[in-house]
Amino acid sequence: MAARWKGKAAEAKALAEPMSTIVSRLQSSSIESNSQGILSGSSVLLAAHEEQTELFNHACFGRPVITTEKNKQWFQLCLEEAFYLCTVMKCIKIVGQNNCIKNEEELWDYMSSKRVNFPILYKAYSHLRTKNWVVRAGSQYGVDFVAYRHHPALVHSEYAVIASSDEDGNGNRRLKVWSDFHCTLRLCGSVAKTLLVLHISRNCNDCDGASSSPWSINYYSVEERIVARWNPEQSRENCTVAEKESCKS
Repeated sequence: MAARWKGKAAEAKALAEPMSTIVSRLQSSSIESNSQGILSGSSVLLAAHEEQTELFNHACFGRPVITTEKNKQWFQLCLEEAFYLCTVMKCIKIVGQNNCIKNEEELWDYMSSKRVNFPILYKAYSHLRTKNWVVRAGSQYGVDFVAYRHHPALVHSEYAVIASSDEDGNGNRRLKVWSDFHCTLRLCGSVAKTLLVLHISRNCNDCDGASSSPWSINYYSVEERIVARWNPEQSRENCTVAEKESCKS
């Protein structure tokens, strides 16, 4: 399915300012300002100054939170976004309620306790983000994430993403029976999205407790699977455009 741009100039605007460039500017700005996020339940709150606010919005990290503060804009980051910014981009630090900076292991333990399948979801999120896809929550479509080629203001999301794993207790029991596939594909088709299943596998069978530390993410691989409904009309032999009506029987 081709990208569906919002307006004639949208594609040119996206090409003129690639997402990788915007993310790089956000990274530099956040490091320079020593940005800190605060753990808050199943999310992370982060205050941004005016320049950062624009960059966070353009890079599509977090969601703005309305407050009475005039000099700061607060953003609510999901756990996957916060961990990615902290450990991959290394542009923010995250503190707990005691205002002490959490290291990667402490963050991993905290986030895994808040979400049973956090390691699987984070691997899927980071896999797409490192390829410069914009990744947003997909709960409104019944999936884990939706992936955009660029900013949502310029283009519609192309993929509805489900993170799948064969590991016991991963918390994701979808697409285990054909009826799940059928319902999900019908929904994706109705909103013009392609279903992308990211199958997460652990490569190291001898690593005990492989999901109990942030370094375990290196033991996982991602297999991308595009799932689509089969249209028999596209597979019939000797069915030309002129004969299409007569072939439909």
